[in-house]
Amino acid sequence: MTRLVIVGAGGHAAVVAEAADLQGAWDDICFIDDKYPDVDEVVGFPVVGDSSAVHALISDQVDFVVAIGNNGTRLELHRQIDNSGGHFVTVVHPSACVSSSARVQPGTVILAQAVVNARATIDVACIVNTAATIDHDCEIQAAVHISPGAHLAGGVSVGERAWVGIGASVMNDVSIGSNAVIGASAAVIADVETNNTVVGVPAGKIRRQ
Repeated sequence: MTRLVIVGAGGHAAVVAEAADLQGAWDDICFIDDKYPDVDEVVGFPVVGDSSAVHALISDQVDFVVAIGNNGTRLELHRQIDNSGGHFVTVVHPSACVSSSARVQPGTVILAQAVVNARATIDVACIVNTAATIDHDCEIQAAVHISPGAHLAGGVSVGERAWVGIGASVMNDVSIGSNAVIGASAAVIADVETNNTVVGVPAGKIRRQ
């Protein structure tokens, strides 16, 4: 029997579980979350323990994915489990379209109606959320979140732990730095530096008061 263990049991984890169930690659799906035992079930799948249960669950018949929205926390947990010998997989909703020439690393989730086009590369622990699109030759580093309805044109690079907000659009060949935040519905037409937050049309850096 193959089991998928989803780390986290919040709203995003529920979406990942339903996508994994539709993918049909596992006999059993369950969660681990530190809210256990107060939370013992999510969308019909059991929560089987808290974070201390990870090591006991690691085996050749168990796959992992971290389904926590915070980019930094997701990447940290991914690396901890990976270093302990946990086996990570990619969860891809059946309605998503992923090019055969794209390269998606384990621990990433690609949700309903998302598109990943030719020669795009996506590192570990990323979220390509509902109806997001990543066009040709994009390079997405670890633990990036491309939010629902966000669109990256060809050749965009996105640094580790960056967050592209819901409905945002990024012009071709733009570079987005690590830990950057792209605001909802922003139109990004120029490079965004590491740790910066940009909003608006065209997107501009938020100035601190």
